[in-house]
Amino acid sequence: MILTKVKVGLIGLGEVAQIIHLPILRALSNKFEIVALCDISPQLLSVLGEEYQVHNLYTDADELTKQNDLDLVMVLNSDEYHTDCVLSAIKNKKHVFVEKPVTLNLAEADAIIKARNEAGVQVMVGYMRRYAPAFTQAVEEVKKLEKINYVRVRDIIGENRLMIEQSSKVHRFNDITESAIKEKHLRGKEMVRKAIGDVPDELYSTYRMLCGLGSHDLSAMRELIGVPKRVVSAVQWNSGQFITAIFEYDGFYTTFETGVDKQRRFDASLEVYSPTKTLKVQYDTPYIRHLPTNLHISETIDESFNQSIVRPTFKDPYTHELEYLYDVITNGMTPKTSIEDYKEDLKLFKQIIEVLKDSLVIK
Repeated sequence: MILTKVKVGLIGLGEVAQIIHLPILRALSNKFEIVALCDISPQLLSVLGEEYQVHNLYTDADELTKQNDLDLVMVLNSDEYHTDCVLSAIKNKKHVFVEKPVTLNLAEADAIIKARNEAGVQVMVGYMRRYAPAFTQAVEEVKKLEKINYVRVRDIIGENRLMIEQSSKVHRFNDITESAIKEKHLRGKEMVRKAIGDVPDELYSTYRMLCGLGSHDLSAMRELIGVPKRVVSAVQWNSGQFITAIFEYDGFYTTFETGVDKQRRFDASLEVYSPTKTLKVQYDTPYIRHLPTNLHISETIDESFNQSIVRPTFKDPYTHELEYLYDVITNGMTPKTSIEDYKEDLKLFKQIIEVLKDSLVIK
């Protein structure tokens, strides 16, 4: 059956839901209808329920997924609970959009794939940078290159709050119990242990950093130039908040650098160097809507060196992503950011951690 409007329930009403998902869903009201909300914070749930005129409000995610008229469940809560929420939605025959990281280990990703296949629904991962028109154009441009000499993947940003506090109003309430906060921390530690074993605290933090900010970069890198042959080297410092790695490809190497500091700027890009042409996708903070993603092209032709900037649109990548999601659900498309695709990131994260383990100095 072809749907005209997709009825949506959201689990998790934190800053990304408030700044990004809820406003875009409302702007795309010809495609989506918000019919249910869920959050662990009763006060936040009440405030946003009133703001968006949603009457089906839940503090229990399982109960939301049982709502009969839902077509889609958007899983936007803390990643320690993603797998439980996704599986509950699938069990109740709902399509799912889940923010990254979907899971923290491969076993849970496999469980989602199995359940999805049995239920016959779609599960799409929220990698919005891969839906930016500047990026998709770069993917096609890379295919035309005769040779790649080098690739640089960079993501050095200020803490999200530094951008958010100057540009958005986010509702936050202090009504979550200490026991819930403690349980969340312990759950996360156990999930990471299942992924990479017992590791020092700095490698635990490094893995969480890779699953978070790093997943955007490495996912986009895979679509742009493919999966690397191996991780040549890796280092981390500042308690895992800064990471650098070198990846080997056929005929070239790629450097990956990421870190978070306290500057109010967002420096994220993928840059591909060929003998006579360079392509660079430059991102800006997603927390300020409609800042453009640009494609910078530098090329030597005969005696001239030419530079240009391509800005396909001001429309933000999140909007493109949710429009694509609508097509996935209404047209039965298989999303390019699938769980199978996401598993490749988990494998790469683990390879980076294994290299880091080998480089640890035993004191």
